Amino acid sequence: MEQKQALHIVGTKTFVVVWAILIFLTALTIEVAELQLAKLSMIANLLIASAKAILVLWFFMHLKYESTFFKLLLLIPIGTITIIIGLTFSDIWYR
Repeated sequence: MEQKQALHIVGTKTFVVVWAILIFLTALTIEVAELQLAKLSMIANLLIASAKAILVLWFFMHLKYESTFFKLLLLIPIGTITIIIGLTFSDIWYR
């Protein structure tokens, strides 16, 4: 049985706004790195990188239009990476 896919047209303005936000977040990443906040600097940069990844997934990769099951399925690798990064930082911070 063939499943019909819906065509989603996203305006250029949406992509330009998301691109501008990504540029702003990149500049924010550089500023946070220059503040030298010790442990907080890495956490802040990871949060900013996560926000950028969510924007790219949601708008540029059109995750916004996927089924709920597919969106939930994406949580598995994100959770795995979060656990691995958390364990790595806990090992480094408590040496």
